[in-house]
Amino acid sequence: MTLSGIVVSPGIAFGEALHLHLHPERHDYHLLPRDKIEQEKASLINIINNKKNQLIQHLNRLSSQSQNYKLIEADLLLLDDNELVQSICDEIDRFQLCAAVAVERIFAYQAAEMNALNDHYLANRSQDILSLARRLIDRINGAHGIELNKVNRPTILLARDISPAEFSMLPLRYITALVLKTGGITSHTAILARNAGIPALFDCAFEQANIANEQALALDALTGKLYPSPRTATINRLKQLKKDNQKQKQHFLTFKHKKAQTKDGYQVPLFINMSSINETPHINEMSVEGIGLFRTEFMLLNSKSAPNEDKQYRIYSDIVHLLNGKTLTIRTLDIGAEKSLPFLNNVPEENPALGLRGIRYTLTHSNLLYPQIRAVLRAAQYGPVRLMFPMINQIEELNKLFNIIKKCKQQLKQTNTQFGPLSIGIVVETPAAVMNLASMLPKINFISIGTNDLTQYAMAADRSNPQLTKDYPSLSPAILHFIRLILSTAHAQHIPVSLCGELASDPHIAPLLIGMGIDELSVNLPAILEVKSTVSKISYSACQALAHKALSMNTIKALHHCVYHQDPLYEDKTRL
Repeated sequence: MTLSGIVVSPGIAFGEALHLHLHPERHDYHLLPRDKIEQEKASLINIINNKKNQLIQHLNRLSSQSQNYKLIEADLLLLDDNELVQSICDEIDRFQLCAAVAVERIFAYQAAEMNALNDHYLANRSQDILSLARRLIDRINGAHGIELNKVNRPTILLARDISPAEFSMLPLRYITALVLKTGGITSHTAILARNAGIPALFDCAFEQANIANEQALALDALTGKLYPSPRTATINRLKQLKKDNQKQKQHFLTFKHKKAQTKDGYQVPLFINMSSINETPHINEMSVEGIGLFRTEFMLLNSKSAPNEDKQYRIYSDIVHLLNGKTLTIRTLDIGAEKSLPFLNNVPEENPALGLRGIRYTLTHSNLLYPQIRAVLRAAQYGPVRLMFPMINQIEELNKLFNIIKKCKQQLKQTNTQFGPLSIGIVVETPAAVMNLASMLPKINFISIGTNDLTQYAMAADRSNPQLTKDYPSLSPAILHFIRLILSTAHAQHIPVSLCGELASDPHIAPLLIGMGIDELSVNLPAILEVKSTVSKISYSACQALAHKALSMNTIKALHHCVYHQDPLYEDKTRL
C-alpha cells in the first residue's frame, strides 16, 4: 500500500517507523476504586517528575540562548506549576478518574483557555500544551511511552502533529524524515523541518496502513509518497534518486560563494528569510545581500513579558554587526491570527484572521510598537536597516505609523540616545493593499510581497488547512496577476519590490518572478543554493519569455504545467 501526502520538505529517506503518539484514542472512563486513587496520584507524580528530569537533561545539552532551549523550558515551567499538577490530582480524587483521563481533561481545559484569548502564539502554545499532554499520557500508558533519547537507528517519525517544543527534542541525527497526519506547507513545523533539512510529508493518512513500530519505511518526499515495507525494486529506485539528489546538492555547494545571476549576467539580489539570530552566521557564508525578512515575533514566542526595548536593541544591533554592512530588513511584530505571544491577554475574536493582526494589533498596543521602533532606530546607527510593517491596507495606517516614528525619534533625542536612518517599507499581503498601493508609495522606500497571506486573503482560503492547499496554491493565475499589478504600480513610482513568500524559495518559480520584474527575492536558507543554481542555467530573456507565457495561462493546471513540466529553466525561450 502506497500512501500520499503534501511535500513540505523535499528529499528521500529510509528508516524504521516510530509513532510519536501511541496512547489510545479512547480512555478507560470507569470509576477508579477508592483504594486505588492514592496509588494513581503517586504514579502520576512520579511520571511528571521523570518527565521533568528528561526535559532538564535536554536543557543541559543546549545553549540557554537557543530557541529550542526556550521551547523546552516552556514545557518544564508548565510541569513545575504546582497548581496545575494539583488540579490533575484533584480531578482524579473528585471524579475517581484514571490519570490519563485527568491529564487529558485538565490540559484540554488549559489549552481551551489559551485558544479563547486569540493570542496566536497562545493558539500555538495551546497546541504545545496538548502535545505535552499526549507525551504524559504515553508515559502513563507504560509500554507505549517513547524514550526519544534512546533512538539510535535511522527512524521515520509518524505523528498526528508535532509542536515546536517536541521538534526541539528530536534526536535529529537519527530522524531521517517526518510524516504527519495534519499540517500544511506554511506551518511552523514545516518551516522547522525545511530549516533542519529533514524530508517531511504532511497531511498523510498513515493510520490506514496499520504501520507498526520498527516496520521498514521508505519516503519519497519529492513526489509525496510513503512506502510501508517497500519492495526491493522500490528501495533501489529511491536509493538511486537519493544518490542523484545528493550529487545535485554537492553541485549546489559550488554556488555558495557566488552571486545569483542568469547565464547572460543579469544579477538577481538574493536575501534570506530569518526567524532567529542563530541563523545569522550562514548569511555571510551564502554570498547574499542580507536579510530580507527578520520575523521578530519568533524571538519572543516564549517570553513571559512584553519585549524590553534594550533587549530588542541588543538583538538587532548584534545582527547588524554580524552582517558586516549587509542589509537587515526587520518586520515589526506580526502577531494575531496564526501567531501570538504568551504574555498577551487578548479579547476573543470571532474571526481572528480578519481581526486584530499584524500592524492592526501593534497600532492598538503602543506598549509593543514604540519600544520596537525605538530599538530598530538605535540599531540602525551601526549599518543599513530597513523596517517594514505587516498587514498594511491603507494610507491612514501609514500616516499613523509615520507619526509614531517621528515621536520615537523625538523620545530618543530627549534622552540623547543615538539612532540611525531607516528605509521604510510595507508588506503587501491583501487585495486592499494592492488596490491602495499607488496612494501609499510616495511615503515609503520599498515594498515586500507576502505571497502566503496574499494567497489566503485573495482566495479566501485558510493557508494552514491541508484540505485547501492543493486547490488554492500560491502559484495561481490570480496571484500572478496581483504580483504583476503590484510591480507595475510600484515601478511606475520607482519603488523597488521584494518577494518574501514561499514562492521565492521555489527554484522553478524564481525565474518566473525574475522575468516578471521582481527586484529582490528573499528566500528560505535551505533553498538559497538551489535557487542560485537554477537561475544560472537560464538567460534573462528566457525568464521574461517564461513570465509572458505563464501570465497567459488561465487555469492552475496549465500554469503548473508551464512552470514545472516544460523544462523552461534549461533552454532559451526567446522565440516564444
